[in-house]
Amino acid sequence: KMEDVPLSLRRGPRGELLAQGAEARVFATMLGGRPAVVKERFVKAYRHPDIDIRLRSSRIAQEARMLLRARQAGVCAPTVLFADVNACALYLERIDGPTAKCFVQEHSPAEVRALGAAIGEGIALLHDAGIVHGDLTTSNMVVRGASVEQLVFIDFGLSQVTTQVKDLAVDLYVCEKALLSTHPDSDELVRLPLDG
Repeated sequence: KMEDVPLSLRRGPRGELLAQGAEARVFATMLGGRPAVVKERFVKAYRHPDIDIRLRSSRIAQEARMLLRARQAGVCAPTVLFADVNACALYLERIDGPTAKCFVQEHSPAEVRALGAAIGEGIALLHDAGIVHGDLTTSNMVVRGASVEQLVFIDFGLSQVTTQVKDLAVDLYVCEKALLSTHPDSDELVRLPLDG
């Protein structure tokens, strides 16, 4: 949670801290004169240092590969600008707009239905390409410019390639449970992506 992050870390040399998860922090930054974000995987003190650096580096490389694969499949996902595996940092295009979670809370039922359909279409593209996202929540989708036609899937840190139908089914199950818990009053938001 952001409130658990010490104030000294909320604004670092990279810029404003935008988000923090269990494995990484995301900061606003500039790269080559363009707005960007940098996702930095931080050290886990409980792991042996050699294992820790290998895990963090390989996960940054894996996430970059998965983002590229998703984009090649036609999924709206951030452009990878630079992957620094030595620093365990991934520089990405900055996507401006509300998360799908915020969009649902602030828009009409018709707009939420359109969002649900867009979520379903994006998941179908991912799964048709054999990509399991691994964390399909409305917090990991950004509505670029508040237009559901530009729904951007983010945070591919848990993604993987699969040929197993059961892996895709688990991805949908996680998505359904996340939608039900976050948006209990939005039946169509839950139904539409799963129908897609």
